[in-house]
Amino acid sequence: MRTLIILTALVLGGCQHSKPIEVFPPKPDLPYRAWYIGLGAPDYMEAWVEQVDLTDVNDLMYEDVFGGIASTRTPPDNKGDPRGWPERPGPGSSFPMSGIDLPEKITVRWQSLAEPEAYRASIDIPQWVRDEMRAERRVFCRYDNDYVYQYRKFIAIGVAPGGIAKFWLLGTCLEPLEIGRVEGEINPVGPYNGESNGEFYRPPSPNAQHYIDTHGIPFGSW
Repeated sequence: MRTLIILTALVLGGCQHSKPIEVFPPKPDLPYRAWYIGLGAPDYMEAWVEQVDLTDVNDLMYEDVFGGIASTRTPPDNKGDPRGWPERPGPGSSFPMSGIDLPEKITVRWQSLAEPEAYRASIDIPQWVRDEMRAERRVFCRYDNDYVYQYRKFIAIGVAPGGIAKFWLLGTCLEPLEIGRVEGEINPVGPYNGESNGEFYRPPSPNAQHYIDTHGIPFGSW
């Protein structure tokens, strides 16, 4: 009985001093409520983003944080120009990464509807990007017609035919900073990771298809 009492006391003492298990990820220590991921594509080169995954600085992986149609211009009569990327890319269709710390790696899986083909690509986010996302910058903003303080808290992803993905760091009125360009790979199992029997999201819209029929796809310009 005496031995049993001693063992019980030791077990209870160990429980009192054990470190509590973290059930939820740590709350991000950021100077704003959320950072954002945005999706875009060149004129007429419509794309359906199946999934965006990311790994944060705490080595926590978040799957399917965003997806959908990448923001694309399709003006009639071939008045757009899909060649190259704009000097000041916008965030496109964007979504807040609420409760998620800054990223170390981002993976995007998408369908290039212009071809059509399914791709996937990943990029490692360098430390300078996270440092810049925490840095408050003073800039003249024409929307306010005054100097304001802003953060670069948008990571824009541009996806293009041929499996090209380009990444920028943006602020509303701040100059965009290029993070990097990645040549992705064809997803060997096809669209929707092989779960759609080869069916893509949809064909290109009429204006996009008209441009492709008359001018082709400017591979190599992205």
